[in-house]
Amino acid sequence: MAIEFYNNRVLWQSRSMAIGVNVFVYGTLKPGERYHRAYCAEFLIDAVPAIAQGNLYHLPDPHNYPAMTEGTGRVVGYLLRFCSEKALIRLDELEDYDPQGPSSQNLYDRRWIEICDHNGRELGQAWGYIMAEATVHQLHGIPVENGNWHPDP
Repeated sequence: MAIEFYNNRVLWQSRSMAIGVNVFVYGTLKPGERYHRAYCAEFLIDAVPAIAQGNLYHLPDPHNYPAMTEGTGRVVGYLLRFCSEKALIRLDELEDYDPQGPSSQNLYDRRWIEICDHNGRELGQAWGYIMAEATVHQLHGIPVENGNWHPDP
């Protein structure tokens, strides 16, 4: 699989030459979670279990969703492969991320992160939504020690 770029966004190219967008998800967008169907299903090609480096937190009520920060831990999630950049636009809206706005105005920052499978084999880079540590603390984030978020920690 070769990684390609278009408008500063990650695109991937499979053997069949189909082009899409890779995104690492670790919470409400994972298969089976509350926003997966509404935000992912229309453009989803594939969902592969994956790991990213970082720290994971549960943001308690009224939020009840996770946040990933930079760090040395393991975050368990999925590498979602989408057939259209429209999926990324939809996810940006859900994650309160404006790619044209200053990062101080965004709840999350969308950036490139390295992804591997559960055996440690590299899967390449994908977009990941990362929250600033200070924001996590303001929202009373609770560490998810095993790196695998569920709605009821």
